[in-house]
Amino acid sequence: MAAEKIYRQETVTDTGSVKIIEMDAARRTDVLFRVRREEGHEISAWWMIGAFVLFSATVVALLSGVPGSA
Repeated sequence: MAAEKIYRQETVTDTGSVKIIEMDAARRTDVLFRVRREEGHEISAWWMIGAFVLFSATVVALLSGVPGSA
């Protein structure tokens, strides 16, 4: 079993006392789209390359309709 990464967050309350919260690093609240996957089950790099190409083509297509370009 792999060791879990513990994330410690310190917050100061209104009274000045320090509150320490320990949580699993994969469940941090400041990360919106974190997905826990098993070891070796990472997303393929081709998905990121395809998303970049699709996004770039969409931007070029939308900007081609802007008047006043050369």
